[in-house]
Amino acid sequence: MSKKLFLLDAMALVYRAYYALLRNPRITSKGRNTNAQFGFTNTLFELINKEKPSHMAVAFDTHAPTERHTDFEDYKANREDAPEDLIEALPDIKRIIEGFNIPVMEVDGYEADDVIGTLAWQAADAGYEVYMVTPDKDYGQLVRDNIFIYKPPAGGGKEEILGPKEVCEKWQIKRVDQVIDILGLMGDAVDNIPGIPGVGEKTAMKLLAEYDTLENVIANADNIKGKMGEKIKAGADSAVLSKKLATIITDVPVEFHEENFGIKPMNPAALAEIFAELEFRTLGKRILGELYQDATQSAVAVQQDLFSAPVEQKNTPKAATLAPATEQVGLVADKNIENTPHNYILAGTPEEHLTLLQQLLEQDEICFDTETTGTDANNVELVGMSFSYTPGTAYYVPVPPNREGALEILHTFKPLFDKENIIFIGQNLKYDLIVLKWYDIAIKGSIFDTMLAHYLIEPEGRRGMDLLSAQYLGYEPVSIETLIGKKGKNQGNMRDVPVEKVKDYAAEDADITLQLKHKFAPIVAEREVSKVFYEIENPLVKVLTDMEYEGVAIDKQTLSDYSNELQAEIKRAEESVYEQAGVRFNLASPKQLGEVLFEKLQLDPKAKKTKTGQYATGEDILQKLASKHKIVEDILVFRELTKLKSTYVDALPTMINPRTGRIHTSYNQAVAVTGRLSSNNPNLQNIPIRTERGREVRKAFVPRDAEHILVSADYSQIELRIIAAISKDENMLAAFRSGTDIHTATAAKVYGVEISEVSPDMRRNAKSVNFGIIYGVSAFGLSENLGISRTEAKGLIDNYFIQYPAIKQYMQDQVAFAKEHGYVQTMLGRKRWLKDINSSNAVVRGFAERNAINMPIQGTAADMIKLAMISIHKAMQSAGFQSKMILQVHDELIFDVYKPELEKLKPLIIEHMKNAMEIDVPIEAELGSGNNWLEAH
Repeated sequence: MSKKLFLLDAMALVYRAYYALLRNPRITSKGRNTNAQFGFTNTLFELINKEKPSHMAVAFDTHAPTERHTDFEDYKANREDAPEDLIEALPDIKRIIEGFNIPVMEVDGYEADDVIGTLAWQAADAGYEVYMVTPDKDYGQLVRDNIFIYKPPAGGGKEEILGPKEVCEKWQIKRVDQVIDILGLMGDAVDNIPGIPGVGEKTAMKLLAEYDTLENVIANADNIKGKMGEKIKAGADSAVLSKKLATIITDVPVEFHEENFGIKPMNPAALAEIFAELEFRTLGKRILGELYQDATQSAVAVQQDLFSAPVEQKNTPKAATLAPATEQVGLVADKNIENTPHNYILAGTPEEHLTLLQQLLEQDEICFDTETTGTDANNVELVGMSFSYTPGTAYYVPVPPNREGALEILHTFKPLFDKENIIFIGQNLKYDLIVLKWYDIAIKGSIFDTMLAHYLIEPEGRRGMDLLSAQYLGYEPVSIETLIGKKGKNQGNMRDVPVEKVKDYAAEDADITLQLKHKFAPIVAEREVSKVFYEIENPLVKVLTDMEYEGVAIDKQTLSDYSNELQAEIKRAEESVYEQAGVRFNLASPKQLGEVLFEKLQLDPKAKKTKTGQYATGEDILQKLASKHKIVEDILVFRELTKLKSTYVDALPTMINPRTGRIHTSYNQAVAVTGRLSSNNPNLQNIPIRTERGREVRKAFVPRDAEHILVSADYSQIELRIIAAISKDENMLAAFRSGTDIHTATAAKVYGVEISEVSPDMRRNAKSVNFGIIYGVSAFGLSENLGISRTEAKGLIDNYFIQYPAIKQYMQDQVAFAKEHGYVQTMLGRKRWLKDINSSNAVVRGFAERNAINMPIQGTAADMIKLAMISIHKAMQSAGFQSKMILQVHDELIFDVYKPELEKLKPLIIEHMKNAMEIDVPIEAELGSGNNWLEAH
């Protein structure tokens, strides 16, 4: 067996894991963020599985100061405090490492890289092949013939293994010890190592190529011409110190005894216990395999209190816990179809259909689910239907592939679907309703969607049925992958699976969803979100069903022409960049772009670097530099047009449904925590509307034929009207009631002038304040946005609060309410729980406070447009209109209108939008029409 030692830099991997999942955090039923634990465990397990190390250790930093802090007080001083969730994850991560029986190494007075460096050199001398697992570039100095840097794969890529050859190529150096010289010259922004100001990576490489060492560079400063020589002389002491700070210590008081580092069998009980706490069900099974169930059962016996109802403690906000008040949440999923009694019945003959129908017609509520050949509801075939009305019992009705046979079966069940005094229960029912619509079936009864119930109970986190079943019922459903294989081109579909297997899978889905309904219904009432659930979210499902089924027509020729036009503009911008840069490079590479802007052109001597050591070239950075050099304007144009072309202009034609020739966007009702709808395939909310080029995309959205016209109806300044109503600020209410332009009115007040004296710049600044205040804009942020001094920006904000005192009071009241109760809510009672509102970390707490202020406003706007959609849809159906509501984007509704109905429909839309909610401020909506979306808007 080969002797392979893997040494893991714990904190580097923990940070990497936490931030990799930042946009899609893993939140447990107790409201804990487990990004760091999950990502680290995955990396650790993959390493052991794939690389088969014979020995391993994980190194941590300690809180004790090191010699580097003594030498340089500001060492790592500019690092942001670690997020609270990450700090709280560390004890769990150490328990996980111990559960794998891997030693944890930490030595006071030294950093993890010092410990790893020392162990790596000792082990290499003992004949080991050593892999230092880290994304940190500093480790290049430690690499030798049998010591390597191992960068774990990221973003679906491959791992990267760097030996001496690769390190030298990367830095363009002759020997790996020159890594320290490079770091001494250029510094390291991440660790606040200063280096020589004005010397970047490329310059450091060139200097070392000529002078070999940092000391020799300094000795030859007089021979280096121009400003560079002066910079080196001025920064010589800083460079020497920086080299010392960057040097990894390799004589830490720690010894490599191979018997202590050998890979040992893991401890299943210990791992099951921590995995159960963190709700790592799938990962737990993957790691522990057959041992998982026995281990989790013993873990549950040990951890009984962990899964019981939370005990209210003194000084704890009454509603601050995120977990619903039910002892089931957090159960280990030790039940499944093999060990749980059930009665799943196949109804496959006409006689059995009629018998089942009679039973179903006698029920007040039934759970319903469909099985289909795919996931696109507008382009699948029905394979079967399942029904359940008693927990533990469910029925499956297979449907044949031929349309005539399918319609015959559906016709048999039509009396059930037509019955109005019945509740249909389902998980993500919109999908099933769209599928039925393709067979000319519409459910007339009311609905109860368990996915939406959970969304209102717990707006953040995931809500797949399998996950909810495990969390609330302790039951693990049959995985679809056991029937049709894993996702990918070789995955089959439900039509290929023997009916007996489909029966168990489909019936179980209906049974479990019914049981979830029984869990969720009382929690919806307890959490006081019944009004939003029963009056907004459930009724909206049928509205969205009809909208998604209709889709929207796309003019492919318009997109093709526009794509060619954009390509020509992209090429012009790209060539202009190369000409101004004096060099051709990969403009799509942030690394190469940063080097051109900040090393070759020296646009910003204080240019920031990212954690990977390359220059930051995000849009916010470039916008600030746009006035300094025309090249930046061209880069921004290149980026905007490239993204526009690839994301929308070239992508939209590929999304056209072959059945209909139209695009059918899919609306997500249970994603945005504020209550806003989101959409995908395509994501209409992200079509740029602030730039002329972005707006042009809307030209391609057209009516279905020459007899139709598009109508756009858009709420006017809805969030500002809502904040006026919620805060009851008299000055803002008066402006809206008088019909005065709110931004002009605000400008007049904050600048202390008459309305007639307000200039366009004053109005623009006031508009930024109006919208910025509710999102917690600071004087610094406002000054950056408007290009004004911080003093002027602070004056605008101060004057704003003087003129609108009730808004400041509203903001303070919302934060205080959230701190006491743990949540905030919209005017109709939609809630958002804020677990970090009392955090000791100012950054994290500030984020929660901003959410406390803006969620009731955004959420109320979301509730309002949803109510408008429901009432407009109902009114259009009642009047028998042929016209259809087809899209919703932000505060805008789009209709495909039959031209003879246009004049009747316009006032109907406006009336229902204005009166969607009772609110103490005039609501305005603007309406337009045209032969494409751009014209209509």
